Amino acid sequence: MPEGDTVWLAGHNLRQALAGDELVRTDFRVPRYATTDLSGRRTLDVVARGKHLLWRFERDLTLHTHFMMDGSWHLYRHGQRWRSPGFEARVVLETEKWQAVGFRIPVLDLMPTEREDDVVGHLGPDLLGDDWDPEEATARLEARTEMAIGEALLDQTVMAGVGNVYRCELCFLRGLDPWTPVSEVADHRGVVDLAKRLLEVNRYSARHVTTGVDLPGRTHWVYGRKDEPCRRCGTPIRKADQSSYGSERIVYWCPSCQASQERKGGP
Repeated sequence: MPEGDTVWLAGHNLRQALAGDELVRTDFRVPRYATTDLSGRRTLDVVARGKHLLWRFERDLTLHTHFMMDGSWHLYRHGQRWRSPGFEARVVLETEKWQAVGFRIPVLDLMPTEREDDVVGHLGPDLLGDDWDPEEATARLEARTEMAIGEALLDQTVMAGVGNVYRCELCFLRGLDPWTPVSEVADHRGVVDLAKRLLEVNRYSARHVTTGVDLPGRTHWVYGRKDEPCRRCGTPIRKADQSSYGSERIVYWCPSCQASQERKGGP
């Protein structure tokens, strides 16, 4: 699932290219909106909200999309070859200069702009948004007392934007076993502030660098490194499913650097 900074960057690039311009052609390739035509409307803004993207058009209309596991938005000049196959396109929005193509977008809704809260109002403070409030995010995290910290970090109602990569890396950098109950985490504000710093530093990049080394194979401490030696202590990195609150959620951790006195529910 894309991280919040990936969605933020997509929104930033789309806004830079399309905001203020009139749509000359639209093609919705989903049954619900197959006959919808937004040509003639101007794009007012494209805003990321956690992992949601909100396109705001003239005349009180918003297109809401969510990447889920595999979705993405691409920008092309007219005539440029698409990087993904056409059958994966769910929506195409065109101006005189650009084509914006949403590939493998599983969540796509049109709604009055005034009703955006229906789809994003439940989210916690956005790590990359204008509404960011570290005290509110900390309070929401602290309230998840019995939830494992590794799962609480993925709870978008706590703070919006952390995905699986940052969940794993945050736990490592804070020395936390992912199955540690939130109530036993010593410094909740430290976790929140580090999450903010990681997304901020990576928001203009296509990669999520947490080690400070932006080189192939060296960008992460633990994520995706099962059985490889920990970069700090040499212990093999472990991998397990932590999915009590939803679909399969794989976590990576170092059992030495992130040791716990008593593992509750983990392997």
